[in-house]
Amino acid sequence: MALGRPRAFDMDEALDRALQVFWRRGYEGASIAELTQAMGIAPPSLYAAFGNKEGLFRKVLERYITVRTKFWDEALAAPTARGMIERLLHGTADFMTDACNPPGCLLVRGTVACSDMAQDVHQELIARRREGERMVCERLLAAKNAGELPADVDAADLACFFATVLEGMSVHAAGGATREDLHTVADVALRVWPAPAG
Repeated sequence: MALGRPRAFDMDEALDRALQVFWRRGYEGASIAELTQAMGIAPPSLYAAFGNKEGLFRKVLERYITVRTKFWDEALAAPTARGMIERLLHGTADFMTDACNPPGCLLVRGTVACSDMAQDVHQELIARRREGERMVCERLLAAKNAGELPADVDAADLACFFATVLEGMSVHAAGGATREDLHTVADVALRVWPAPAG
C-alpha cells in the first residue's frame, strides 16, 4: 500500500492565517480562495486536511480559544471573583484592541454575521459564548457561597450582565472604539459589583 504524501504545510501557521481571514470576514464572508491564499495552500490540500470550510473553521475556533484567549484562564485563576471580573474586563479591552488582531471577538463577530445558511456554525459559536458565561457563573456562585458576594445576589444574573458587557465591548471595538474607550467601559461596569453585606 502506497503511503500518502506528507503534509507540506505547518498546521499551526496555516490555522493562524485562516483565523485572520475568518476574523475579518466572518465564516460566510471568507471564501475558499481567500483562505487558501492566506494559508499558502491549494484547495485540494484544504479539503484533504480539514474536510471542508466548516471543518477548517472548527479547527480555527479551537485554536482561537486555546491560544488567543489565554487571559480567560488567567482571569479564572484570580484569587477573588471580583479580581476575575476585573481581569476579564480589562483583558478583553486589551485583547480586542491589540494591533496584531482584527478588532473585536471572533465569537461575537461570527455570531452576528452568520445567516440561516450556516446554522451549525452559528450554534457552535453560541455554545462557546454560553460556556464562557457558565464558567463565570460558577465562579460567582462559589463566591456567593463563600460570603464574597451578598446572599441576595443572583449569580446567573450577574454573570449574564458581565457577559453582555464583554460582548458589547467586542461590538464597540469592531466599530472603532479605542483601548482607552474600552478600559473606561470596564471601569464603569465594575461599579455595579455588589458591596458585601454589613
